[in-house]
Amino acid sequence: MQLSIFRRVAAGGAVATLTFAGVGAVTMSPAYAASSKVSVVHGIPDTPVDVYVNGKKTLDNFKPGDVAGPLSLAEGAYDIALTKPGEAIDKAILSVDDAEVPGGANISLAAHLDAAGKPKITPFVNDTSKVDAGKARLIVRHTAAAPAVDVRAGGTPVFEDLTNPNEAKGDVDAGTVKADVVLAGTDTVAIGPADLTLKGGTATVVYAIGSAEARNLDLVAQNITGLHSAPGGVPSGTGGRAGTGVDTWWYVLADAGALLLVGGGARVATARTGRR
Repeated sequence: MQLSIFRRVAAGGAVATLTFAGVGAVTMSPAYAASSKVSVVHGIPDTPVDVYVNGKKTLDNFKPGDVAGPLSLAEGAYDIALTKPGEAIDKAILSVDDAEVPGGANISLAAHLDAAGKPKITPFVNDTSKVDAGKARLIVRHTAAAPAVDVRAGGTPVFEDLTNPNEAKGDVDAGTVKADVVLAGTDTVAIGPADLTLKGGTATVVYAIGSAEARNLDLVAQNITGLHSAPGGVPSGTGGRAGTGVDTWWYVLADAGALLLVGGGARVATARTGRR
């Protein structure tokens, strides 16, 4: 497995108002309100989705393995639902109601499978603290329907006994490493090996996605730049597929997932009526 298994895209821009296809304008909180940077990872295998916002379809056929963002979004509240392409909203596979967006955070939202293979949404707060000169940050997130794993670099475990939906991280020397994922405590390779380039002053976030039972485990990577110790730009992440026009819509979904950070949650929905 080569580096091509890692999907990367350019960073998105900031927005204050989102205009939804067929819906009109949805205005965020006032410009002076605190905003969050949000990226989204689609890690549910074999499940392209349509995205509904406040009962209206805003995105068709978004593909698994893609990453969107980041965008800067002000605080707000939304009802979000994900359906299989073409299916009605009352058959949503995931939904979040009245999602309140917190301000001042850098968040990645993963739509993925839990350890039992059920779809879920998990938010992660990204560590955007500075790294020392010549260093890079490696963050590994277990978002696959798979047992505990060890992550190895050059055949040596660097993160051990990682379980879904947890993460492990560390600052390491910048450079290229050959990484793989093995079943915890064994040499049984589940994903990889792959050459992973860790650039100085950045964080590379690697997500294990898919299902061990279905034999479709894969990796998706997100880059967060601007972490040099010397003065530089404001830290921001890269995710998503540049130039597709879908980043804005997935940021709406990311806003919904941010609710999980303040005590809310997503659910698997079986009936959706009375949408506004």
